[in-house]
Amino acid sequence: MRPAHFVVAAGGAVLMLATKVTARAPAQRPAVMRLTPAPGQWRENSNSRPLPGRAGGRLRRHSGPGAPPASRGYRWPVSRWAEIRDGAVVYEDRAALVLNKPAGLSVMGERHETDLVRLAAEAGEKLYPAHRIDKVTSGALLLARELRWHGGLTRQFSRRTVDKVYLAITRSTGLPARGTIDLPLSVGRKNRVRVAANRAAIALDEPGARWSIPPDEEFSGVRTYPSVTTFLTLGGDGRRTLLAVHPVTGRRHQIRVHLAWIGHPIEGDPLFGGPGGGRTLLHSWRLGFDAEWAGGARIQAEAPPGPDFWAALPAPVPLPGWAATREALQPAPDPAAS
Repeated sequence: MRPAHFVVAAGGAVLMLATKVTARAPAQRPAVMRLTPAPGQWRENSNSRPLPGRAGGRLRRHSGPGAPPASRGYRWPVSRWAEIRDGAVVYEDRAALVLNKPAGLSVMGERHETDLVRLAAEAGEKLYPAHRIDKVTSGALLLARELRWHGGLTRQFSRRTVDKVYLAITRSTGLPARGTIDLPLSVGRKNRVRVAANRAAIALDEPGARWSIPPDEEFSGVRTYPSVTTFLTLGGDGRRTLLAVHPVTGRRHQIRVHLAWIGHPIEGDPLFGGPGGGRTLLHSWRLGFDAEWAGGARIQAEAPPGPDFWAALPAPVPLPGWAATREALQPAPDPAAS
């Protein structure tokens, strides 16, 4: 079997493709298709072409998070689906599409403005989102290209078998090297998501870098949702901090609420970050999912952040590989459970 390895250069300017032959026993897990560097083993993929391997995916040139190539003279905001799609494809095969969604564009459900699914439909392409990311969030978005594959993809999210990693820049410093935020969520006034306890009840276990609340402090008069977020500190500039963040439970606004309620709001967040200009610096970075239409091959798609994300820091920060990130983002043990 020939697993395919995808590589996107830093900043997303150049898309490359590498393959190598590996032997595996039938009992081992399926081939992994991923966006990870393999120095000395790739060649430039200047045009869309079929990938070797069972998923038959295609890669495209990519000039940033949803931004069409500058040489074509596109200007934002755009209204044509072809312009958005051309610059945003991270992974594509016959069943699935991963786009690097630009910030400021809703996935679906807009009443008075357009959204990504509507733009595609108006252009004759029917897409079925397997999950959603907020309008203010940029980055990797998985869509089914046919309804028959949609249910299987959404079930992977509900069963929490999808690898999801975000990048966030907080308007703060002082976070530990890694941490776990274990705070239940609820819905308050005006349908706004909040932690299901008073802010004063939040306690930090410093040795374990774990934020939680005592069980008797959790609200009892409303429905609450157990919610866990883990993070890894990647860098900063003395005023802001860059994090890799894993929403273990994947609730609505979970990353934004959790970081804000422990005193580290995301830069530019209009709901939970307070006053501030510019875009919300939250980016859906990596998605790993199983392609049942390709014999269960594991697809690992990476959407590089664009210049609008990195502008808050002096320079882009080197980012860790898939294995190192996944290991570092494992939730810390709960002392109360031992």
